[in-house]
Amino acid sequence: MEQRHLGRTGLRVSRIGLGTLTWGRDTDEHDAADQLKAFWDAGGTLVDTADVYGGGEAELMLGQLLDSLVPRQDLVISTKAGNVPDPYRRVNGSRGHLLAALDASLERLGTDYVDLWQIHAFDPQTPLEETLQAVDLAVSSGRVRYAGVSNFCGWQLAKAATWQLAAPGVRTRLASTQMEYSLLQRGIEREVLPAALDLGIGVLPSSPLGRGVLTGKYRQGTPSDSRGASELLAPFVEPYLDDAAARITDAVATAADGLATSPLHVALAWVRDRPGVAAPIVGARNAAQLTEALSVETLTLPYEICQALDDVSAPVHRYPDQDWSTL
Repeated sequence: MEQRHLGRTGLRVSRIGLGTLTWGRDTDEHDAADQLKAFWDAGGTLVDTADVYGGGEAELMLGQLLDSLVPRQDLVISTKAGNVPDPYRRVNGSRGHLLAALDASLERLGTDYVDLWQIHAFDPQTPLEETLQAVDLAVSSGRVRYAGVSNFCGWQLAKAATWQLAAPGVRTRLASTQMEYSLLQRGIEREVLPAALDLGIGVLPSSPLGRGVLTGKYRQGTPSDSRGASELLAPFVEPYLDDAAARITDAVATAADGLATSPLHVALAWVRDRPGVAAPIVGARNAAQLTEALSVETLTLPYEICQALDDVSAPVHRYPDQDWSTL
C-alpha cells in the first residue's frame, strides 16, 4: 500500500487506516485479529483507536495483538484522549486528565509510546494553551512521537496549530486533524480543510463511506445485519438516509457501474485522493469486508468521474467562503 507523509512532518502512514471504533463492543477478539492481520498483509500501517472506544476495550484488544500477531514496529498506532463518559462534561481537555488518560492508554496498549496522539475534541472550559501543553509534555517525555487533534472546527484548528508553530523547537507541530469527511459530509471544506492545507496538517477522514451509506447497502432498505439496524448505531446512520443522500448514493452507484467496480471503491477512492487527505480511516465488520475496502489501492478515479461526483455532492458555501469580489 502506498505510504504518505502525515502533514508537514516526517511521519509516513499507509494511505488507508484501520479503524477500531467497534472493537470490544461489536467486534470480538477473533474478528479483530483477522482484520489486523489482513490489514498488515496488505501493507497497512496506520491503526486508529481511542481511549473511549469500547470503554477502553479497543485499546486493550489491540495491545493484546501487538507482537503476538503483528510486530509493534510495523504499525503506526494512533489513539485519542479528551472525550469522557460524563453527560455533564463530554470533553475534558485539562492537562491532568489528558496525561492520566495517556498513561492509561499506554498500559492498555502494552507499549511505552504511541506514534500519534490526538486530542479528541475541543474543550471550551479549558484554556487551549493548557490542553496543548499536555501535548508538549507527552512528546518531550517520549510517550508520544507525533500529535494532532480531532473534531476541531476551522478557527479552533488554526488557533491551535498557530500557537504550536509560534515556538518552534519548544512546542510540537500538529501533524493531523481527524474529521468526518465523505461525499455525504463535506463540511470540512468550508474552513477546516483550507486551514489544514495552509498550516501543513494532514487530514484523517473518519466515516469516509458516509457511515456505510455510500456502499449502497441501504438503497433498498435497511439490512438486518447493518449498523443502521443496530439499536446503538441506527441514530448514527439515520441522518444520511434522506433524499439528498440518496441522490449522491445513486450517482456513486452509477459511477461504479461505469467503471466496473463497487460503490465502496468509488466513494473511498474519491475521499482518499482529495487535497490534504493523508489516510481515510476505515472500520469494518469483519476481515472479508476490510479486504474488499483495501482492494481500492489499484483504483484511481478518472477526472470526469471526480468532477461529476463533486458536482452532485457540492455543499453550499457562500460568503465569506467565496471570493468576495464575485458576490
